[in-house]
Amino acid sequence: MEEEKIEKIMEIALKRAFFWPTAEFYSDRQAGFYDYGPYGVMLKNNIINLWRKIFLSEEENIIEIDGSQILPESVFIASGHLQHFTDPLVGCPRCNFKARADKLIEEKVKKQISEKLPLSEYDKLIQKYKIKCPKCGSSLKKTENWNMMLRTEIGVDFKKCYLRPETCQSIFASFPRIYRTMRVKLPFGIAQVGKSFRNEVSPRQGLVRLREFTQAEIEIFFNPERDICMEKVKEEILPLYIENKILKIKCGEAVKKKIISCNLIAYYLALLKNFSIKAGLPEEKIRFRYVDKEKPFYAKETWDFECLTSLGWLELCACNHRGDYDLIRHQKVSGKSFEIVDETTNKKIIPNIFELSLGIDRLVLALLDTNYKEDAQNERVLFTFKPYIAPIFVAVFPLVKKGGMSEIAKQIYHELKKDFSCFYDDSGSIGRRYRRQDEIGTPFCITIDSQTLQDNTVTIRERDSMQQIRVSKEKIKEELKDYKL
Repeated sequence: MEEEKIEKIMEIALKRAFFWPTAEFYSDRQAGFYDYGPYGVMLKNNIINLWRKIFLSEEENIIEIDGSQILPESVFIASGHLQHFTDPLVGCPRCNFKARADKLIEEKVKKQISEKLPLSEYDKLIQKYKIKCPKCGSSLKKTENWNMMLRTEIGVDFKKCYLRPETCQSIFASFPRIYRTMRVKLPFGIAQVGKSFRNEVSPRQGLVRLREFTQAEIEIFFNPERDICMEKVKEEILPLYIENKILKIKCGEAVKKKIISCNLIAYYLALLKNFSIKAGLPEEKIRFRYVDKEKPFYAKETWDFECLTSLGWLELCACNHRGDYDLIRHQKVSGKSFEIVDETTNKKIIPNIFELSLGIDRLVLALLDTNYKEDAQNERVLFTFKPYIAPIFVAVFPLVKKGGMSEIAKQIYHELKKDFSCFYDDSGSIGRRYRRQDEIGTPFCITIDSQTLQDNTVTIRERDSMQQIRVSKEKIKEELKDYKL
């Protein structure tokens, strides 16, 4: 059933131009790349706008940059990506088939296999379960490390560079300049939205594992010897998943019991939870999974923010306490000082970093999945997006094209378009037009009918309940304004 649901969502994504495989009509197209269509772009931008509102506009200490997508090799020597950023790769010597060893074993044994095992352990499991090449049946080669960096060359002298695998490295590399020029004080954050690139062995599951994807990252720089006050979120409940059990606990209690290491981390986990609910993820389907043995090589503490979807629990945001690893490494490799003076303590320090690394494409898919509904009684499919997240906020229809209804409808459409994402449609029966808008998640539809010609009122139809109310033309904006972001 769940597999059928995700297939239906992918069908709608193609049918309604949310997204589709890049260069889909070419035989040499590569997996792991997707183009966003008009509705997909609108949905994606609305998510990013909400992210900016909650994390940047409503927080006083976070600023945004836009760094380059291509960085020199030395940056990734400093970051550790050239050494550590690997997946376990297994291949066939006969037909050249290649796959991630952990995923190939998972398909055989039907249970999750760690992607952080020693290479020899994968080989033992492959032998134990007698796993052969799924294409030709040959014995597989020994597992090796596959670096996921995408390399390129710059200039006439072909200098070796890499497409960034995460947006944060330009934040770290630019930290001294940002700190000096913006006159910020600890703790403060630097945010960035942009593309990242990974040469995945086996891109799969649509927007889940891509080679080109969009991240919204925030790096919080802080003094580990000086924690923050978190009265604002002290009573907020966090759903923590630890040792296969869910623990719902207040932020203050989680820090007091040392489940979460400090107030600052608890504060931003609460902010992320509230953002996700505001975006439209069901509260009962989200959790923070504590990551211990499989946390990234740079992390001191990791919480993966996950959502339960038709594909299972899907990681949407990595929340990593990176310590001082990044700034010390960039200081060492660049030869420049990354030390600052904490004005509160008047001591020189290299700040620690807490990271919120959100995958926008995965959040798009999670929202499509958790907001997908089938209304058999009314023979319709709909997405129950929050109004401010929906690609189209309001659609305008004349009941028929004649009798002056089209002229009034177009007048209303052009007026609403100044304040809302708006769509005009006069093609087909009114029922079909409603169904088309339901299928892209439009929360409100306005119909101009014969009564409009008599008393200047229109009907506003609400998507989920399908209830309709009549309001005067002059009060349409007032009726809708409370649903805006």
